[in-house]
Amino acid sequence: MQKNRLGKSSLVVPDICMGTMTFGSQADEAMSMRIMDASLEAGINFFDTAEMYPVPPDIKWVGKTEEFVGKWLATKPRDHIIIATKVAGPGHTWFVPPLRGGNTALDKNHIVAAVEGSLKKLKTDYIDLYQTHWPDPDYPIEETLRALDDLIRDGKVRAIGCSNENAWGLMKSLWQSDVNGLARFDTIQNNFSLNNRRFEDELANICRRENVSLIPYSPLAGGVLSGKYNDGFPEGARFTDYQNAGPRQQVMAKRFVNDATIASTKRFMEIARDIGISPITLATAWSKQHDFVASTIVGASHVDQLDEIFAAIDLTLNEETLKAIDAVSAEFPYPMG
Repeated sequence: MQKNRLGKSSLVVPDICMGTMTFGSQADEAMSMRIMDASLEAGINFFDTAEMYPVPPDIKWVGKTEEFVGKWLATKPRDHIIIATKVAGPGHTWFVPPLRGGNTALDKNHIVAAVEGSLKKLKTDYIDLYQTHWPDPDYPIEETLRALDDLIRDGKVRAIGCSNENAWGLMKSLWQSDVNGLARFDTIQNNFSLNNRRFEDELANICRRENVSLIPYSPLAGGVLSGKYNDGFPEGARFTDYQNAGPRQQVMAKRFVNDATIASTKRFMEIARDIGISPITLATAWSKQHDFVASTIVGASHVDQLDEIFAAIDLTLNEETLKAIDAVSAEFPYPMG
């Protein structure tokens, strides 16, 4: 399996990362353990979680994912595993994280409370990669970075990153790190998939020039690229549940599942079929093949779903396939629908 360095940090990770946001909701404890065991056996020793997981964030379940990961991690050689987790942040108007009374500003008090909670649940004395889950545009980024810098100096965190950030926010943070001599974001974790290539517009160039690594999430576009929404909303699927949730979740469901995304998905499925692989394998291989990507975050709710993901581990798509994909993307540019 190919290994890549995260930004300028000392962390070297495989080009596939196992995401855990289903652990505690769609996957119970036993299944979560099986998924992590199978991942490690396949050479994936990089796991991404968050203090507010599982998703959807329900107050009665918040933190269960880190607890599951912690129980598993306690049985493994700690120095062989790379653990990434996140402090919530304010939710970027999409939701109010059910943590600390809904106040998740990225100030020192909340960051310290979050990291101490994560360390306890994860049963470890350090976190390899600590990320801001959502940006906090109403709070000075230099103060957030100063708090994260203290965590590195205290040995509780090895490297830091951001998530769901835009080009202006990433550049602002990097500039503040430079002028104040603070730790910098070595990674950014944003949505990036065959159905959402927006990252390539500006952020990809920043990553290349500033040596920041993308750790893309949702390479299957929330499961859409697997084809499971082609004939409607299946029972128990994430966006099926979102349709019956609040207005923001309904907006997100329409953004991911609409006539254009279904049409493009069907075209991508044809490309996968023509080269003899599953659409899940195609989407995963395509994501990790970009020069600004260090490790693509995949997810599963059952161990049986892993084979199609693992098939992408040593797969490199050829130029003909990439051109076919680009042609579909040109016909269905983001945002779709």
